[in-house]
Amino acid sequence: MSGPRAIAHNRRAHDRVAGIYDARHPEIFNDVEQERLARVLRRAAALAGEGRAGPLRALDVGCGTGNLTRQLVALGAHVTAADLSPKLLAEVARRFGASGQVATVALNGRDLDPLPDGAFDLAATYSVLHHVPDYAALVAEMARVVRPGGIVFIDHERSDASWASAEYQAFLREAITRPPRRRWWYWFQPSRYWKRIRPALEWQRWLDARWMPEGDLHIWPDDHVEWTRVQRALAERGCVVIEREEYLLYEPRYRRDVWESWRTRCSDMRMVIARRAA
Repeated sequence: MSGPRAIAHNRRAHDRVAGIYDARHPEIFNDVEQERLARVLRRAAALAGEGRAGPLRALDVGCGTGNLTRQLVALGAHVTAADLSPKLLAEVARRFGASGQVATVALNGRDLDPLPDGAFDLAATYSVLHHVPDYAALVAEMARVVRPGGIVFIDHERSDASWASAEYQAFLREAITRPPRRRWWYWFQPSRYWKRIRPALEWQRWLDARWMPEGDLHIWPDDHVEWTRVQRALAERGCVVIEREEYLLYEPRYRRDVWESWRTRCSDMRMVIARRAA
């Protein structure tokens, strides 16, 4: 899918799911992941606030329903929540507008125009880069809009090693268990079969086998977010990676005890904090 077509599809797709986005993504909106996110974002905010007074000026790039915005508001930041989807921006305004700490900005899917250079102490994004046709360009834009000494925070993108990790595949086989034995009437529920049939009826997949309902682009073994490109884009804008964390994402579909036993043995996600040179 070409850049303009991908951007248009992404906008339409997220407009459609704006009201139910949180429910569709239990891998994000669960207590374990939210606790981890709060910890690393608190660290990024503390680094961004070093040596300056007043509320943190933060940008949430691809804000969605306000996953990062909520955390940043709780930290006392003044947040610019930016997204491609008008309906997601309306949802963020509804949720956080009364705080007096949140403004919204519509994005074009290519860059961070019209945001000015050096306007923010912190530019943060979570689970967004794989939706963006030229994700390296977006990373460079995030570096552009933070002040000298400011912080770029990138989280919830697949780590390079996970795509070919035998350990990660072993974890999945152990962590994802079959559902318990069902009563006889379970097999006669139409909704059960509709969930399986519906994807095959999405005509877009007939033309493009990699078409995804929510506009995911770089989620394939041969086309994924490459961290060397991300780091190169940061470096070219004068940013140095100062913290990196590889982690095993928790999802409610996993057995919690299995996840606990594997979390120090393999990973599938990466978080990066980079500082722009002063």
